Amino acid sequence: MEAEAVGLTRGCFVIGAIGWVLMKAFILAAGHGTRLRPLTDRIPKCLLPIQDTPLLKIWLNNCKAAGITEVLVNAHAHPQAIREFALTQKTGVKIRVVEEPELAGSAGTLAENREFVAGEDAFFVLYGDVLTNIDLLQMLQFHQQKGAPATLGIHQVPDPERCGIVSVDENAIVQSFIEKPAQPTSNWAFAGVMIAGQEVFDWLPDHRPADIGFHLLPKFVGRMAAYKMREYLLDIGTLTSYQAAQESWPGLAHAQQVNDR
Repeated sequence: MEAEAVGLTRGCFVIGAIGWVLMKAFILAAGHGTRLRPLTDRIPKCLLPIQDTPLLKIWLNNCKAAGITEVLVNAHAHPQAIREFALTQKTGVKIRVVEEPELAGSAGTLAENREFVAGEDAFFVLYGDVLTNIDLLQMLQFHQQKGAPATLGIHQVPDPERCGIVSVDENAIVQSFIEKPAQPTSNWAFAGVMIAGQEVFDWLPDHRPADIGFHLLPKFVGRMAAYKMREYLLDIGTLTSYQAAQESWPGLAHAQQVNDR
């Protein structure tokens, strides 16, 4: 099932001498949010408020600031709430909501919605339960300079055994990727922010559910770039981290925040 909410006309922006670029993004938001119960008993995780602003709206504001004009949001738990939000939001970013009656997994969602980014040289993949003020435009510029099939946003974590861990060479190319390693070799983890090109679709598995960390990224070791993030980032996965976000979130400090009109 699919619904669309149309904001401003699809736009474009300029990056140096590269020319006009049209950008789209996947915002992956279909998780149950079981570790956030009872908050997620009636509301999807992506709509939980951070200092009175829904997490999904923060992502839309960040996308707008970067020139992203259209996003696809997958929905499983409480899909009607996400559709209603999409129809009433005023950020100017066009939203396509795709309901998954059965969870396809992060990689499965990309595979089943390949047509959404048909013709795009690059697109973002954003994990909807990540709270960050990363400058997406700066990351895109890095990705274009590297010319890799994919670029991962990575950040340092205190508990690498619970994350997708990477090692990176002096040219910022990922040399290893291990999802939740028993013996981590670094504390640089995949941050749930990714830029990819059309080549990734050739490596997506046929089975469902399929996961980006387990089933896609290991295939690109030695070929994908790593963008080291210094901005605020917090995975809103537990009640503890959700409460921490209320106290520590600094807002979208890298650019003028886009407000509803």
